[in-house]
Order: sequence, then C-alpha cells, then structure tokens
Amino acid sequence: MVMENKYDEWPKSQKLKKADGTVAYVWDNKLHNWDGPALIPEGNMKKREYYLYGIQYSEAEHKEAIRNQTGLPWYKQPAPKGMTHRN
Repeated sequence: MVMENKYDEWPKSQKLKKADGTVAYVWDNKLHNWDGPALIPEGNMKKREYYLYGIQYSEAEHKEAIRNQTGLPWYKQPAPKGMTHRN
C-alpha cells in the first residue's frame, strides 16, 4: 500500500494565455514565476515583467532573488561529515 503525502510537492505555476497573446504565470492567484517573466503583455518579450509571489521586481532583482533562493546562508560554512568548524 502506497501512501501519498500531499505536503511533499508544491503546486506548479499555471500558464494562462489570453486572446490578445498576453501570457501570465499564476501561482496561488498571484503572478509568480521563478523561471522567467511572469507577465508577457501581448507576447512581446520586450515588455516582460517579473513577479515573485505577486510582488513586481526588475530583471536584475529577479535574477538576484533566484541566486539567493538556495544554498547555505552567508554565515554558515559547509563541513565534511563528522567534522565541524568549531575552534
């Protein structure tokens, strides 16, 4: 018997297309896309807009947020198994 844990997977963003060609990525009823622009008005990539959790970011801020989403915090250092960085 296989048991599913509904808390393991995050819901995916939904891609919505309008009749005028506008593409929007929506998650939890908010504009959101980690992979690129969340709003592309009339399919024109020059007018793209970046959103995370409904908050608009510039392209540079969006790239910075992607870089900072994973990994160790700045104050932690990776240590091999069985060793610590204590003095």
